[in-house]
Amino acid sequence: MLDLVLFLPLIGFLLALLVPAEKAKYFALIFSLVLFVISLGLIGPVLANPGEYSFVTDTPWISTPNIRYHIGLDGLSLWLVILTTFLTPLAILISWNYIGHRMKEYYAFLILLEFGVIGVFVSLDLFLYYVFWEVGLVPMYFLIGIWGHDRRIYAAVKFFLYTMVGSVLMLVAIIYLYLKSGTFDYTVILQQMASGQLKLTPEEALPLFLAFFVAFAIKVPLFPLHTWLPDAHVEAPTAGSVMLASVMLKMGTYGLVRYCLPLFPNAARECAPWIVGLAIIGIVYGALVALVQPNMKKLVAYSSVSHLGFVVLGVFSFNQLALDGAVYQMLNHGVSTGALFMLVGMMYERRHSLEIKDYGGVATQVPHLATVFLITTLASVGLPLLNNFVGELLVLQGAAMVNISWAVFAAIGVILSACYMLWLYQRVFLGRTSHDTAHHFEGQDLKTREWVAILPLLALMVWMGVAPMGFLTPISVADNKTLQQSKLNVELKVTAPAPPALPVSAGTTVQVAQTAAGVNNAR
Repeated sequence: MLDLVLFLPLIGFLLALLVPAEKAKYFALIFSLVLFVISLGLIGPVLANPGEYSFVTDTPWISTPNIRYHIGLDGLSLWLVILTTFLTPLAILISWNYIGHRMKEYYAFLILLEFGVIGVFVSLDLFLYYVFWEVGLVPMYFLIGIWGHDRRIYAAVKFFLYTMVGSVLMLVAIIYLYLKSGTFDYTVILQQMASGQLKLTPEEALPLFLAFFVAFAIKVPLFPLHTWLPDAHVEAPTAGSVMLASVMLKMGTYGLVRYCLPLFPNAARECAPWIVGLAIIGIVYGALVALVQPNMKKLVAYSSVSHLGFVVLGVFSFNQLALDGAVYQMLNHGVSTGALFMLVGMMYERRHSLEIKDYGGVATQVPHLATVFLITTLASVGLPLLNNFVGELLVLQGAAMVNISWAVFAAIGVILSACYMLWLYQRVFLGRTSHDTAHHFEGQDLKTREWVAILPLLALMVWMGVAPMGFLTPISVADNKTLQQSKLNVELKVTAPAPPALPVSAGTTVQVAQTAAGVNNAR
């Protein structure tokens, strides 16, 4: 079934190029919906054993060098695959009235993007992983470069060059690992490291870790490698922004968890302090820059820099709570920020402007759109009972167990996120409405097609905030295995003052002794 979910988008890409242009959007929507329904069949078997790989296919692909077609799905990658198949039909649906030229190529590239992203999340051979990593780059380049806004060529080239620099470094590291181990197979390399057959000296492990890390940090993007992201988001079509923010950025954070920690645990531990420092700087910096943005898409883009800083902080805190929160926050960000970009795109279709100053008081004209935007805003800022709250809470709690100052500085980003998102909402939807703005929004509240696209995301925001354990349980099992493999779990120690040396009765002496024993057990 996993092979079917992986290769159906490639077949859909080829078929989409053959259908008539006027039918391309119908074909793409039906095809992506069918794929989503099929992908739901992956959930049951993975939930039954989330710590191990399910739906494994492992066959030779190229004999020299030894490259295998090896794919599998576990608790870490399951929800990311489902998120990809879930968002693709929604991205297609919101594009119906937006794209007016080269329609079949546009929808074909969206489906091809789905193929590349799913391949990244399921590959268990490093070379195969690299192939899918590069495949995902191509359709996004064309989506931005052909169907973007005025500065689309600049944004597309910048996006491509940034990602390619990181990709080349990662490829060098992958080839070096192959020369040391004789295989590209990720699971075999881990077995060799566990048995002592493959040993990397500190002088080898650190450059290899940094090569992988830079590639992933660019994709996240982590401060200061984030500058391509605002340009790409502003110039991309709405569906491109949704897919970029919701699933493509997760390729970077997924790589940190899947590859950086298990393959190079000692180097990860050595680099963790400055990586956490960059993550916290990104959290605060992204939020501060978002506060002064005049452009709605740029504001949401910088909010992504801030929110994904929480993910990196959680990954490099090296404990179960923080890592669970980091992976859950990947999903939360995909849902809430994807919805924000959808809603900003709907605003653009009505007003044909992304500048905040061109809005104001539109809630009186489009009350349903204003309500949906408010719910999404509250989810994004981490309101309890909505999805982002759970991920941020786990990350902050896990980080505080390691270093309380990390959690304090990161919490500043939570406060600032409320500032810039609520201020955005106030300037766009509240206040007085100019005659020109009212003219654009009069009678333009949410249409049926837009309701169908946004309601599933609203439902997920509530579901993931109210009942997170259904999602967190398989994630937690997979994360626990990652921490065991890499031996990175932070030992938490409970410290308590010694009992006072005062004369006490016999009964009290026993009670104090039992308390001290309990403290020692906690240690």
